[in-house]
Amino acid sequence: MIKDITIGQYFPGVSPVHRMDPRMKLVLTTAYIVMLFLAGNLASMLVGALFLMIVYRISRISGKMITRSIKPILPIIIFTAVLNMFFIAEGETIFGFYFLSVTDRGLMTAALMCARIICLIAGTSLMTYTTSPIALTDAIERLFSPLKKIKMPVHEVAMMMTIALRFIPTLIEETDKIMSAQKARGADMESGNLIQRVKALTPILIPLFVSAFRRADELALAMECRCYHGGEGRTRLKQLSLGGIDAAGAVFVGLCLAAAVLANLYAPGFRL
Repeated sequence: MIKDITIGQYFPGVSPVHRMDPRMKLVLTTAYIVMLFLAGNLASMLVGALFLMIVYRISRISGKMITRSIKPILPIIIFTAVLNMFFIAEGETIFGFYFLSVTDRGLMTAALMCARIICLIAGTSLMTYTTSPIALTDAIERLFSPLKKIKMPVHEVAMMMTIALRFIPTLIEETDKIMSAQKARGADMESGNLIQRVKALTPILIPLFVSAFRRADELALAMECRCYHGGEGRTRLKQLSLGGIDAAGAVFVGLCLAAAVLANLYAPGFRL
C-alpha cells in the first residue's frame, strides 16, 4: 500500500500537457474541480470522466497511475458510499434490515459521490504528474503575486507548499524502509485488534519523525549555505510564457465545462 501512493510525484515527459504553462495548468485544474462540483447527474459526471480520460491519453500517463492514486483513499471512498447508501431515506426502498434501508436514490447518490471523488483525485494528481516542483513553485508565486501588495510573503508560502509536496514521495519511501527494517527485526504489524495495530506503529512513527526533522534541518542548512533570503532579487532560468498549447487547453476545458453545465441543466434522469 505504501508503494502505491503517488501523491507529489513528477514523471518527466514531452507531451502537450507536460509542455503547458504551469500557471495555465493550475487555472484549468481549478476549473475542472468546479466542473466536478457542478455535476449533479450522470450525464454531467460522464463529461468530467471523459475529459479526464482524454487528458490522461494526451499526457501519455499510464492508466495504471489512476489506480495507484486512488488505492490509498479507497477506505474514504467506501465510507462515503456507505454513508450515502444507508442515510438517504428518500426514494424507493430496495433493501431493508431493521432500522437500516437502502433506496434507489441512496444508491445513485453513493455512485455519483464516489465517481466525483475518484475524478477529483485523478484530475489533481495529473497536475503533479506532469509539472515539476520548480515550475509549480513559479506558477503559484506568479498567480498570487498581487497579494504582495498587502505584504503577504507569496514566494515563501509557495516555496513551503512545493517543498511539502516534493517531500511526500521521500517520506513514503522512508516509511517503507523503516517498516521493512522493523519486520526484519520481528515486528508484527498485521495481526491483533485495532489498538494493538496502532501500538505496533510506534516503532515506525518515532524513527520517521526523527528522519523528517533531520531532513528539514539539512534542507534549511543547505538553503542558508546558498545564501537563500526569500524571493527578493531572485531570477529564473526559465521564464514562463503562454503559448498555443495553453490557448487550446483553455478552449477545450471551457467547452467541457459548458457541456457539463448544459448536461446538468437539461439532461434527464437522477439529480443530486
